[in-house]
Amino acid sequence: MTSLDADTARPVAASAALFARALDVTPGGVNSPVRAFRAVGGTPRFMARGSGPYLYDVDGNEYVDLVCSWGPLILGHAHPEVVDAVQRAVSSGTSFGTPALPEVDLAAEIVARTPVEQVRLVSSGTEATMSAIRLARGFTGRDLVVKFAGCYHGHVDSLLVAAGSGVATFGIPGTPGVPQAATASTLVLPYNDVAAVTESFAFYGDQIACVITEAAAGNMGAVAPAEGFNESLSRLCREHGALFVSDEVMTGFRASRSGYWGLDGAVEGWEPDLMTFGKVMGGGFPAAAFGGRKDVMAHLAPIGPVYQAGTLSGNPIATTAGLTTLRLATDDVYARLDEVAGTIAGLVSDALTAAGAPHVVQAAGNLFSAFFVEPDEVPVVRSFDDANRQALHRFKAFFHSMLDQGVYLPPSAFEAWFVSAAHDDQAIDKMAAALPRAAAAAAAARPDEDA
Repeated sequence: MTSLDADTARPVAASAALFARALDVTPGGVNSPVRAFRAVGGTPRFMARGSGPYLYDVDGNEYVDLVCSWGPLILGHAHPEVVDAVQRAVSSGTSFGTPALPEVDLAAEIVARTPVEQVRLVSSGTEATMSAIRLARGFTGRDLVVKFAGCYHGHVDSLLVAAGSGVATFGIPGTPGVPQAATASTLVLPYNDVAAVTESFAFYGDQIACVITEAAAGNMGAVAPAEGFNESLSRLCREHGALFVSDEVMTGFRASRSGYWGLDGAVEGWEPDLMTFGKVMGGGFPAAAFGGRKDVMAHLAPIGPVYQAGTLSGNPIATTAGLTTLRLATDDVYARLDEVAGTIAGLVSDALTAAGAPHVVQAAGNLFSAFFVEPDEVPVVRSFDDANRQALHRFKAFFHSMLDQGVYLPPSAFEAWFVSAAHDDQAIDKMAAALPRAAAAAAAARPDEDA
């Protein structure tokens, strides 16, 4: 007899068996916490393959994918030209421990698309932000870092306070395992609150090394910066001798060919001092980067005193995948991303409205998400406090109904949703067909129900 998940009618025997095995050898059975489904309940799906806009689990179930590996796969799964480029690169070797051509080409592509003048490649977004913070402190000779509640910048000790999706999803209090001294030099302010930043600079101006923010927040759901917010951060940092660090690990080369900066800074005429990148620039492989002004980057070893290194930084396979992805990310690709994101966001909002489920659907570029809040109380989600007012039981019911019908959403109410250029009309139609039932489930959900 086929084993079924308690929350769905789809067979999950193979996923359940793999999860049980994983629990013996891996904490929580996963290698990144949100994958465990702890926030939504049920059995995590173990995926066997992806193709275009679809994922296929080990039980053979097909899903329209609205996670896209948390952002990198703007071309869809297993794009043939990316796969071919990677296969050819692998045939020449997997790692050299020396400089190689693809890393130079990828760095040049990043410089050409953004305001940064030089780039240092690393292997993860956490490593990129950690290195950017170290560089900012080394360059300014100051220690204090300003960040915003709900913005996630990787699991760096000094930045893992009020960090949005990961810790919010699991209700983790504070930062266990992080020494108090590590967070004592971090000042956490409300997102989109220019007055709070201005006041902090008035009091701590000569101590602040940098202000770091997600270019558009995607780790409390999709929350765009208020008009002029990022520009104000750039100006205040410049006036007080601090550096402005724009974290585009999530939005970089996804929101536009120049990232979210292409939607605000390029239009408004300001530039960050440092930027961090990841996800899309790795094409689905572990690759990230940080970059900025030449005079700042000159403080990095081997030409400067700020040390940073990595054995697999600039790995030839990862850089080949990233370079190929960026070269294929044409204006038509970005137009399709925007079109699909707008269409799906509209369908979700229409279905929830028809079902009477309180919600706000909003976007930051082509990142978007549904917040199950009372629109009379929270007409626009602008901060982490707003995002925390969600009715999480409604999201759980919505998530599982969509999963049951073959649509894979982020298993947390505090995450942005992602699409790819491979999401065709057929994939959109499949999602649209699932929405009425899911919206009704969200509307009917009660706080004491275990969805």
